Amino acid sequence: MTSIYRQKLINAVLFFAKETRHVNTTKLMKLLNFFDFEHFSQTGYPSIGLEYFTFENGPVPKKFWIEVKDANLPDDLKDKVSVNVKEWGQGKKEMEFLAKANAQVDFTIFTPREKKILDKLAFIYKDATAKQMSQISHEDDMPWEVTKREKGLNQMIDYLLAIDDHSEIDKEEAKNSLKEHFAAMKAFNIEPVK
Repeated sequence: MTSIYRQKLINAVLFFAKETRHVNTTKLMKLLNFFDFEHFSQTGYPSIGLEYFTFENGPVPKKFWIEVKDANLPDDLKDKVSVNVKEWGQGKKEMEFLAKANAQVDFTIFTPREKKILDKLAFIYKDATAKQMSQISHEDDMPWEVTKREKGLNQMIDYLLAIDDHSEIDKEEAKNSLKEHFAAMKAFNIEPVK
């Protein structure tokens, strides 16, 4: 049986592929990051629960990126989206994620709060390119930038960096909630990635 976190990941990817344009790998990774971190700042636990790292171009859920980076999508994702690979020359390529015509997002797995965040992100970034989104994810106080500046590249980004004056939960509550969340995921082996 597929975990709820895996279902949320697959359906979030499909949602962003359907509701936004220019969904290359970088834009998709940023959208997933914004979704998880926004949900965390409101509740103290991430929606999908991916672990994000400081890659050169922004925050990346490393294990999921490894799953999709070569355009060999896992079966559960391949049923929902396809990948259009564009070659740039010198071995460089860009992958664009496209929703399959008959694929439907299963909104029943998302809470009303999660759905609201997804809708907000799709509205804000509908026509944005990954480069335009980088201007936001690379701002001085954003978790990716703080982690990159303090620890360097290829370091895990702490969800607690999303807690600020606008958060609906305080840092201590968030810390405890986050610890419990990842302990439960580990205890029940319910990773969002394969």
